[in-house]
Amino acid sequence: YCSFCFQAEDGIRDLVRSRGLGDVYKRQPEGLPAIMTITLALGVQNMAGRSAIVRKLPAVETLGAVTVICTDKTGTLTRNEMTVQNVITARDQLQVGGVGYAPTGGFSRDGKEIPITDYADMLDMFRIGLLCNDASLHQRDGAWIIHGDPTEGALITLAMKAGLDPVFEQETLPRTDVIPFESEHRFMATLQHDHAGHSLIYVKGAPEEVLAMCSHQRSQGGDHLIQLDFWHARISEASITGQRILAMASRAVQTKQQALEFSDVKAGFSLLGLVGITDPPREEAIAAIQQCNAEGLRVKMLTGDHRITTSAIGAKLGIGVG
Repeated sequence: YCSFCFQAEDGIRDLVRSRGLGDVYKRQPEGLPAIMTITLALGVQNMAGRSAIVRKLPAVETLGAVTVICTDKTGTLTRNEMTVQNVITARDQLQVGGVGYAPTGGFSRDGKEIPITDYADMLDMFRIGLLCNDASLHQRDGAWIIHGDPTEGALITLAMKAGLDPVFEQETLPRTDVIPFESEHRFMATLQHDHAGHSLIYVKGAPEEVLAMCSHQRSQGGDHLIQLDFWHARISEASITGQRILAMASRAVQTKQQALEFSDVKAGFSLLGLVGITDPPREEAIAAIQQCNAEGLRVKMLTGDHRITTSAIGAKLGIGVG
């Protein structure tokens, strides 16, 4: 609807003339507030007929002066249908089949299907994504429904594709405490206890935040000194294709610990790996951005994703082009 936003002011003047409201104003200047309200309401009505909903009447006139539109990314410019496409550990990089939240799809390397049960480190990483998680996934009338954050839903789907059962895993490693995800710290952490006297802190979040906590990396069941250059290269490779990257790490703690503080997640973690998540752009968003570009409007995308990921998604949408 951006093309007629520019014509809003002219449209208001035309409505005044066509409805004879100008003559009313000349005879009764004190009626100006009522005239403007009626005029703006007519503008709102006209725009609603063209699928543009305006909550405040003065916005009709303001839209005519718009030069920049700032918009959220997830769910607005994209479909909000998160799917894990790649998983990366210190030794392996696998592709994940399937689309959406249905837990169907296999794992492959270079196009060849492989049994995920042979990759213990990846299963441990999937377990972190499943348990350091506040979402839930249910099947209803043949469709898989996500309750909670779509990104967390994608991690549950990934774990179920690998054969992990959410209920069994939650009973085996119950949660004792949590640091919820916040945009200020960009990670989530949970304290888990098993029934054999072991306690673990699981962390998932933005790779730059999680990497700063890690001194080691997991490989073939053992922890080795972390190779930061390796991980930064993998992050760049995945981000440049438009994937959103999440990192996952863990640390063993004393069994008696029952509370989780920010001081517990500063250092000493072992990085298990990365997941690359895609969220396809909306076709209608691409068309709307093209129209904005044609009218001289600048569109800016607001997101907390990695800069490289944001640039790749922006290119697909046409933001910053032309």
